[in-house]
Amino acid sequence: MAGALWHPTELRDGGWERPLMASGTARRPWLWLVRAEAFRPVAARLASSVLDGTETERAAALRESRDRDAYLSGHVAVRLLLGAYLGVPPVDVPLERLPCPQCGEPHGRPAVRGDPVHFSLSHSGGLCLLAFAATPVGVDVETVPGLAVADEVGACLHPRESAELSELRTVDRPAAFARVWARKEAYLKGLGTGLGRAMSLDYLGTRRGAPATVRGWTIRDVAVDDGYAAAAAVRRPGAVLEGRRPR
Repeated sequence: MAGALWHPTELRDGGWERPLMASGTARRPWLWLVRAEAFRPVAARLASSVLDGTETERAAALRESRDRDAYLSGHVAVRLLLGAYLGVPPVDVPLERLPCPQCGEPHGRPAVRGDPVHFSLSHSGGLCLLAFAATPVGVDVETVPGLAVADEVGACLHPRESAELSELRTVDRPAAFARVWARKEAYLKGLGTGLGRAMSLDYLGTRRGAPATVRGWTIRDVAVDDGYAAAAAVRRPGAVLEGRRPR
């Protein structure tokens, strides 16, 4: 159904041991939600045996306990689920960074070597959102910001999106901004460019319901907790992996 929300499955202790879909479907990614506070005991118990040295160092460098908990929960969850999908120990999942589509440097999408399954991870506040699919995928979750941020950053979006935001009541603008920002980040993560591609290039729309159509991609909002917005973007099988400038 066009415009329907995608609903993630919350990952709980031992949830990765149940039978899993191998790599999502052609129509939608397999989505998981991790609440960092609830998942913290699992992450603390398994981090040392699941994460690699780089991930452990990055977690230790985070000063705020909330940021550290979210990082550990998200990355432990990614490895547990990838290990289950691939049938290998989580610590042995061969992760890498693909070349950036814009410059060729190795800071594109994170990937499993050989692309047997594609994945994406995002965290904001106390929520982590994960996506797995058979084709390139991006996911994003955002805390709804204050009005000042929505107005300032909203001016950097596609002109039509900026105009849509300006037409809304003050009380409605922050949520609408978070909604379109999550859609854009999910799409750009799927492309592999991240924020290296200008937010003003692609029109995805701010209104509730179905995001604007982007050739070769399926993009949907994702149901998450109040105070957040989230979206996922998955490349359709056979589509060319490139962004398209709006007409």
